[in-house]
This record gives sequence, C-alpha cells and structure tokens, in this order.
Amino acid sequence: MIPAGGQSWGAMGVMLPLILAAVLHQGFASVDPTTPAQTTAAPHKDPGRPERGTYHVANGNNTVCLLAYMGLQLNITYNSTSQNKTVQEVVNIKPNVTLASGSCEAERAVLELKTDANKTVLTFVFTQNTTSSKYHLSEVSLTTTVPDPKVGNFSTKNSSLDFLQGTVGYSYMCRMEQTLTVSQNLSINTFQVQLQPFGVSGDTFGAAVECQLDEDGMLIPIIVGAALAGLVLIVLLAYLIGRKRSHAGYQTI
Repeated sequence: MIPAGGQSWGAMGVMLPLILAAVLHQGFASVDPTTPAQTTAAPHKDPGRPERGTYHVANGNNTVCLLAYMGLQLNITYNSTSQNKTVQEVVNIKPNVTLASGSCEAERAVLELKTDANKTVLTFVFTQNTTSSKYHLSEVSLTTTVPDPKVGNFSTKNSSLDFLQGTVGYSYMCRMEQTLTVSQNLSINTFQVQLQPFGVSGDTFGAAVECQLDEDGMLIPIIVGAALAGLVLIVLLAYLIGRKRSHAGYQTI
C-alpha cells in the first residue's frame, strides 16, 4: 500500500516538468532579438541590411580626427504627386561608392558622405561639451533626389538632435540596430556603429563604451538563464522530496 502523500508528490513530479516546459516556451517566445520597426509608412522596397563602411576625416595636417565604422540605411518619406500618395523609399548607403569628407574643430566635428554621383549628400555634425568632455550627434542633414520626377529634389535638416552620446577620447559603440528620427520625412537606421568624433589618437578607435541597447541585450539572456536555473532547481528539489517521502511510506508497510 502506498501512502496518499507518496501519490501527491508523485503527481507533482509529473506536473512540474510540464509547468517548466510551458515556462521555457513562454520565456523564449517573449525574447525578440530583432528591433521593432519605427517607421509608419510602408517601404517601397526592402534593400536588405546595409554593408558597414569605414569613414574618416583628417584635419589640415592630414591627421585623422574623426573615425566611423557603421552601416547606414535611409528611410525617406515624401508625397508623390504622380502616385497621389505618401511614399517611403528605403535606401542603403553603399560604402564602395561613397566619399567621406568633413572638418574638425575644438567643439564641432563634421562627417559628410557623398554618394550616388554626388546626388545624395548626408551630413552628420557632432558637438562637444568641453566642460563635461561629452559629445553627441547634434545635427543631421540630407539632400537627395527621389524617383518621382514631379518631386525631384528632397532635403531635410535637424539641428537640435541628441543622439550617439559618448565621452571624448573614447569611441561610441552600438551593435544593436537603432533608428534615429531626424524629421517627419527622414529616419536613419544604423547598424553595428562604432564612431569617435573627438580625441582620436593615431588612426585607431579609443576604448569603446557600449550603448544602453547593447547592455540591455546582454542583460535579458542572463535574467532568463537565471530564472530557468531556478525552475530546474525547484523541480529537482520537489522530485527528491517526493521520492524520499515515497520511500518512507513503503518502510511503514
């Protein structure tokens, strides 16, 4: 005869693995490694993930003063007269046909990227706070052409941005995809960014400081792993306790 307590713990030993399996499924289903899209208009076409390009700016004595290694994708929204609707063009910046130039000053650094036979000019302006030794992307401008012949030229600019914040002498790094909203008509997707607009020594990046997105991305697997380890421990303890009580019940027969 087996005591009722042994049956109860035996049933729990069966149920707990099922509960663990359900929690494991829910945990993995809730972790989405992709970054949700932040654009509102449907793209005209998807050019795929952009290639990372290496860009640099040198000052008057040919010393490198700005370094950037990143993939860039433009989301351009405009009103198409010929189609009578709002259209979004998704354009990748191709490093092999892009020319980088710019300038470096004490508190301001400019990276200008020209591509598409100079029809597209994308400009980044970085500003340094000399008091805090911090820098950030403060301005972005774009001039380009769009496929609609009735629209032709497209241009936009924002001089009050606060993106890609870093410390002078260190490089800013963000492996995760980010969307930088420049204006109502332009956002820029950045991929695996590493840049340093101030305090460059030689022609190499300084020590990298990772963005908050990267830190959060590393934290999620740690939390999930710890939770799963705790569940496994609970199941194991429940099984051992149930088995021990079951043995004790047999000995009383």
